[in-house]
Amino acid sequence: MALKFDELRVLQIAETVADRVWHQVVGWKPFARDTVGKQLAEAADSIGANIAEAYGRFHYSEKLQFLYYARGSLFESKYWLNRASERNLMPSAQAQEYAVQLTDLVRQLNTFAADLKAQRQSSHSPAKAIREPAAEYVTGNTEGTFLPLFTQEEIEWFQTTNL
Repeated sequence: MALKFDELRVLQIAETVADRVWHQVVGWKPFARDTVGKQLAEAADSIGANIAEAYGRFHYSEKLQFLYYARGSLFESKYWLNRASERNLMPSAQAQEYAVQLTDLVRQLNTFAADLKAQRQSSHSPAKAIREPAAEYVTGNTEGTFLPLFTQEEIEWFQTTNL
């Protein structure tokens, strides 16, 4: 049985991290909040938003594309967590805790994407089309002798050209 939207564990983890980051960032001084904080909060929010968008898509390729966007936002979030820690905007232990949660989440996203790929493969059935038998193509003249595809001059030119 398929999971409901609210039951997706990857979404729940993404929401938890995004909400914790938000509560941390709103208390920062204006300059830090407006530069690093906004970027970090938007990247963290984007993880869950893209997972939600993937859930709402119909075609496997679209679902996968949005999961890849979520994964990209996850790595962006890790980048901004490193900046926040390095600039003493967040305790290193706190940034590390978020990073561990995001690492767990990226593994789950990868598993989710792999499962979607497997579902896509299993749902493809052989095409129900009429196919013509393969045709035999011959390069030759009417006397049955084969014509060269390239002249010696063309072959030499191909060998000296850097394509």
